Formats: sequence, C-alpha cells, structure tokens
Amino acid sequence: MLDLLIRNALVFDGTGTEPAVKDVAIQHGKIRATGHCLSESATQVVDADGLALMPGIIDSHTHFDAQITWDPHVRPSPALGVTTAVIGNCGFTIAPCRPADRDITMRNLTQVEGMSLDVLRQGIDWGFETFPQYMAQLRRRGSAVNIAAYIGHSSVRTYVMGKDASTRAATDDEIVQMQQIVREAMRSGAVGFASSTSPAHNGEGGLPMPSRLAEDREMAALVNAMGEAGQGVYMLTKGGHTAMPFLESLAASSGRPVMIAALLHNSTNPQAVFNDLDDIAQANTRGRRLIGQVSCCPLTMDFTLASPYPVEGLQGWKPALGLAGAALKAVLADTKFRDTLRAELASTATFRLFNGEWNKVQVVEVARSENTPYEQKNLADIAQAEARDPLDVMLDLAIAEDLRTVFTAQLLNTDEEAVGRMLNHPYSIVSLSDAGAHLTFFNDAGFGLHLLGHWARDVGAMAMSEAVRRLTAHPASVFGMTDRGLIREGFAADLLLFERDSVGRGPKRRVFDLPGGAPRLTTDAVGVHGVWVNGTQVADRRGLLQEAPLAGQLLTEFAPVA
Repeated sequence: MLDLLIRNALVFDGTGTEPAVKDVAIQHGKIRATGHCLSESATQVVDADGLALMPGIIDSHTHFDAQITWDPHVRPSPALGVTTAVIGNCGFTIAPCRPADRDITMRNLTQVEGMSLDVLRQGIDWGFETFPQYMAQLRRRGSAVNIAAYIGHSSVRTYVMGKDASTRAATDDEIVQMQQIVREAMRSGAVGFASSTSPAHNGEGGLPMPSRLAEDREMAALVNAMGEAGQGVYMLTKGGHTAMPFLESLAASSGRPVMIAALLHNSTNPQAVFNDLDDIAQANTRGRRLIGQVSCCPLTMDFTLASPYPVEGLQGWKPALGLAGAALKAVLADTKFRDTLRAELASTATFRLFNGEWNKVQVVEVARSENTPYEQKNLADIAQAEARDPLDVMLDLAIAEDLRTVFTAQLLNTDEEAVGRMLNHPYSIVSLSDAGAHLTFFNDAGFGLHLLGHWARDVGAMAMSEAVRRLTAHPASVFGMTDRGLIREGFAADLLLFERDSVGRGPKRRVFDLPGGAPRLTTDAVGVHGVWVNGTQVADRRGLLQEAPLAGQLLTEFAPVA
C-alpha cells in the first residue's frame, strides 16, 4: 500500500516542460510512480482536482544557522513552499565557534544580519564547537525542511585568529589552519564554502566582518581546499573591489562553481548588474562555471537609525558605526557628517544598498504624537513641503524621537523590466530570500510564491513551468542534489500543491514568537494547499501544521557537478 496518492494534479515536474494532469504515488518518502489513473490503494489520498503540483522550493540563500537551533521548523519557510534550505550564506555561520568567541559571534550577527542580541543569547543552543559537531547536532535534532550547510569564512577566521579576525590579514600558518578546518567541514558534508567581501557587511562596533580582511591569497587557498575532493560550491557576497576575473580564476583553480551575490538592480546605476551578468556569461563560455544570485523581490527594509542597515555600507556613515544613544545622536547632528553623506550619495560610482532615492523612503511610525502627520509620507515630499534637504529631515526627526522613528525604504530591484531580464538570464539563479536574518527589517521567505504568482502569472515574464524549474531543478543541479527538484520516480517526495490563479505571498505582518517574545516580520502563503517534505505533510492551506513533523533531512552528499 502507498503512503500517499495525489490524484488529478496538474503536474509541473520541474523540467520546464508543459504541465500535464497526473496522479503521483509516494511511498517511503520517495516518488514511486506518476501517471494517469493510478489504481493502487494508499493510506492517504488527496484529490487535487486540478490544483497544480510541483517539486518543493529550494531556497539557496538563507541564514537559519542560529534560528534552527531553537526553531527546527525554521518558520516561516515550510508554509511558504520551501522544502530545502541552504544555510550559512555570506559565511555568517555559528560554527566553528570556541566558547570564548560565542559572544562576539552573536554580536557580529546582531549587526550584520539585524538579529536581536537578547534573542540570540536566549535561543542558540551551543551544543557544539566544531563544524562537524554542529552538523551532528542538526542531524540529531532534525528539521521541518531539508538542510544543506556551508562552512562560513568569518567563523573559520574567528576560530583561528580570535579577536584579530576583523583587524588584519592572516599569516601563512593561520591560512594553513583555516584550510584544515575547511577540509574537515567538507568531509563532514558541507555543501561548500561561503564568504563575503561586501562593504555593507559590518560586525560588532562597526568593524568589518572577518572575511572582509582576507587577502586574495587567503581566499584562493580556502576555495581550493574546499574543492580538493571535487565537490563544493564557493558562494561569495561580492564587494565592488572584488574583480570578476579573480573569481573566474578561483573557478579555474578549484574546478568548482562560483556563486556570486547579491546581484540586484540599482536604478541610479542601471547597467552595473548587467555588466556583472555579462562577465559571468563570458566566464562560462571559457568553461568557468560562475552563476549570479538574483532576487525576484523588490528589496524593501524597515529600519530605525538606531540600527540603520540600509546606510551602514556608506563610507560616510563610518563615524556612526558602533555608536549608540547620545554619542550616535551627536554624530548624526554634525554638519560635516551630513555634508559628507550628501556628497557620497550624489555619486553613482559604486554599488550600494541606499542611493539617495528619498521618494522611496517613507516614515512608517513615529514615536511622538506631534509628528503623526509625517506617517505614511515619503521624505522627498516632506522635504519639499518644508523647503529642507531630505537627509536633514530624516536625521532631525530621528534625533528628536530618540532614534525610535521607523522608516521603510525601497532600496533595489524596483524596476520590473530590468528585474525580469535578470530573472531570465541563463546564468542567474533566483535566490536571496535571506530567510532567518534581518527579522525586523524585511521578510522575503516567500520569494518562490512571488515568482510563481507575480512574475509568471501576473506579469508573464516567464512561463509558469519555467518559474517552477527556476525554483526546483535548477538550484538542485547547481548544488548537485541528485534526487531532488523533479517530480520523477525515485526522487524525494518534496512537493508543493498550489492554486495557480491565486498563488503568491501575503502582506508582511509582525509576530512575537522569537525567544523572549521578541518580534519578527513574517508573511503568509496565498494559494498554497499543501507542502510535503520527504513524503510527510508539514503545511496545509492554513499554514504550518499545528505539530508539524520534523521530516527534513540533513543533506551531506552532493554530486561532483562540474
């Protein structure tokens, strides 16, 4: 007898071909058969009645490394159709970590990933020190979705160099030690090695995240160590100073794919992202496998100036990094500080999150009643009405409200024609949800539903079958997940049942379910009828099941994709 039989589903199998109405039979967590009018009996029968069925979404850019230790259901991803999550992106992992370095690791995450220090202190289960021990803990605890984990550069650097990791280059001996940790991680099942050179990535006190201090020779040594056994993906969040030819050289020397983030469209420098994608395409013609992570979502963030992630990558913001309270307000009030920022924002020479588009920055919530008229107005309009500079409007309002004013900014990816081109680029991968991080800033965990509903159905930027492929078989092939991403006999029964006419993501809302009752932003699925991980249902049309089983697997074996 089958465990599950889904009848009369419009099956998008993940290959990108046109869908067909079929039955899908599942037994022991695997797809046993697909076809018409399958006659076998089953413990559970679901009549899809024309609903669409696709492989589960593979989210290749998440930051669940900390959250998974207290929330193995990795909310909200399973309810949003995600059945596999890749953690450790940008190299911001929590393993390896010596007990003496736990506090700085958490403080770095508080800064770079917008995480609450109190939440991290209350929530993280530090039942490990090395990366293999962390993997063993994940395997022992289980998870609602399948998990693949990068070994993270900043953690490796901190483990070897301690407090010096964010202040200097590594010695030859330290690089050798780091190589050994990377090799050990790969033997224990890491999906690859992740790092960042992005100037937006700052840790405790405004110091750069450790990986940003790595010289090219260190980066090359660690990437090559990752690839020695013919496996692994090198993932990098690229700073503007990191040249594409260097990344191509790493793909050549290691023989491994190089995945480059974060390729987002900047309306004030509209050609930059396409130049990067052109460079990636040219590298592939020379046999070097480079791929660019792109997002299907406009990048919108809520923030206060007590934790202003969107502007922290600006050079002119450096005097304010690491400050709080009166000291921070004093810097924000300084005329020279403001004039330096204005001059930088007037330039379009470099890629950055915030580009001075004040019409896209809105006051969401004020802290003082006399400022209520500012709510739901953008800073450009306020500045025009008051004959002031919008930077001064933002800073003066924040200072007057003790830095408690909540703003929202539409930062990047707001030009739909340009984003549609990026999504259809042959060497891009749809990604960048950042699920598990920036919990109070934004939530793009429903990126896959947005691709299906908005881009495929509403905009028509691609066929629904191609959108499914982009979310399933494509990332599976990049990572070498040989038994996932397709509805095919013998493949894992990771499945998403949805309604084509309504599928999408709902509006963001705030919930208070983090350790200590702290808040986070979430979004609900629209048009999702069921999610199965390895043949076990974890979500239905109401969301995550009340007692959703931990049906996911820790993925540690990957095909040596060339």
